[in-house]
Amino acid sequence: MANLENRKKQNPKLQQSELSDGRASLYLEYYLGRTESPVLDDDGNQVFYTDGAMAGKPKYKIKHSRKKENLNLYIWLHPRNQQERMQNKNTFALAEKIRFEREQSFLEDREGYRLRKDMDEDFLEFCKEFIKSPSFTKYTRITLKHGLQKFMDFLAGTPRYSLYKKNLKMTQLTVDMVAAYVEYLKENGTGDGPKIYFRMFKRMVTTAVDKDLIKKNPCRGFVLKNDNMTLQKEILLPEEIQQLVATHFDGEKGEIHRAFIFGLYTGVRWCDTSLLTYRNVDYSTKTLRFQQQKTKDHSSRSWVIVPLNDTLIRLIGEPSDDNFDERVFKLPHYNVCNLYLRKWVKEAGIRKKITWHCARHSFAVNVLTKGANIKTVSSLLGHTSIKMTERYLHVVDSLKQDAIDSLGEINYAPM
Repeated sequence: MANLENRKKQNPKLQQSELSDGRASLYLEYYLGRTESPVLDDDGNQVFYTDGAMAGKPKYKIKHSRKKENLNLYIWLHPRNQQERMQNKNTFALAEKIRFEREQSFLEDREGYRLRKDMDEDFLEFCKEFIKSPSFTKYTRITLKHGLQKFMDFLAGTPRYSLYKKNLKMTQLTVDMVAAYVEYLKENGTGDGPKIYFRMFKRMVTTAVDKDLIKKNPCRGFVLKNDNMTLQKEILLPEEIQQLVATHFDGEKGEIHRAFIFGLYTGVRWCDTSLLTYRNVDYSTKTLRFQQQKTKDHSSRSWVIVPLNDTLIRLIGEPSDDNFDERVFKLPHYNVCNLYLRKWVKEAGIRKKITWHCARHSFAVNVLTKGANIKTVSSLLGHTSIKMTERYLHVVDSLKQDAIDSLGEINYAPM
């Protein structure tokens, strides 16, 4: 079991908090001193000890003051293999380095208990450094970058705040600015986008508050919600998928075609598809097994097993020279894939705004329409909760209604 070794005189101390998924979150605990206040009776008079060696002496109430700082670093409580033990070792080393630096800063500060920082620090630069934290997964880091970029777009595109687009001091991040940003997100986004952008922004702001760089959290009280039970993105119906698969044109990129079709028939996200190797494929049992990038560091259900049929096996192919570490799909950047996808969809004559993630939604809706059990679909998609899968049922019900309506009116009058 992973344990911390603390020295009594260390300040701050490195501590850990156990999580429900078998890991522990590391944090620093500062001891800021103690205060003594006299104990008074109901009439406001000083209370004295009446027994023992302290008899006749005034009673004082002692209060110890401490402060926590989350490091966003995690360790395995019960490492199961050499890789997890090495990961723990590296994480502890990084945490101790941060602890030592904080201790030096604490000692140098004459008002150490307040942990005063320079309030003129640039918030945008702070966010850029925060995103570089080695504790984040690649997926989280990318999402944070998008969240920061969206906020910077807001600054640049809002006349009132455009002067802060390159430099925004901590003290200049106000409640009014956050309120304007929330409205900007509502007006310039659809689906889960605005909610995710604001969640990433709040995460960076909260970290700055935790580090005493911002006195009061300007995001407090702001919530950006959307209807989680409504599917916001377009889906491709089975006949449209066949139409797309049959579409060929000059300059087509076969590798992107192959990968997108794979997503349509498995529901695997782009970030996972792009990282799949032939080692993830078990040809003997015809299964695909991989760990989802989106949830691999904060969910016990991050591993997904997808059954493969002969068609999918042919689509995947086999590694060259038995190199099972070879990528199954050699894809360009996500944005490049999406730009190409628009062209492909247009060539197919499909009038829908299709992005790569639509493949995942299309898979879920189409298999549910064919009668698949919702728990099965939830497992195939790697959802942590069946509620995430239930939103697809609304689309299925709508498709059933459309099918009935397509039969037309019945011109029947009873005799």
